[in-house]
Amino acid sequence: MAIATGNTTSGTRRGRRRGHRMQPMSEINVTPFVDVMLVLLIIFMVAAPLLTVGVPIDLPETDASALNSQTQPITISVDQNGSVYLQETEIPLDEIVAKLKAIATAGYQERIYVRGDRNADYGTVMKVMARISSAGYRNLGLVTLQEQEG
Repeated sequence: MAIATGNTTSGTRRGRRRGHRMQPMSEINVTPFVDVMLVLLIIFMVAAPLLTVGVPIDLPETDASALNSQTQPITISVDQNGSVYLQETEIPLDEIVAKLKAIATAGYQERIYVRGDRNADYGTVMKVMARISSAGYRNLGLVTLQEQEG
């Protein structure tokens, strides 16, 4: 009569032999990593257009090429009613220079974009630009839409 002791399987299925330790697995499974990266890519592709500065303005169209900028510029907008906005906050015309000095990280070299609505009063847009220029900021730009061909 035979007496069975312990486990009846020899353990060779799992790569284990008597007296030998299990070897660590040296392969990395990259499939979950790729899945996570693709999900993050999709999230950022959807969220990026929503992060633009959002005062609704009907910009005029020109055939000028787009500017390349590594940093987020300061944007001052003038809507069709003549209201002035610094980024997305409405401010009085008299406070533009004080607010710019408070938020300009590069001092007078800060890039400032002026966005004027197509139907805005030309005089109001010029007053905004004159105040910014007289305060010492020389890196001004007017924002327009590129003309659509066709």
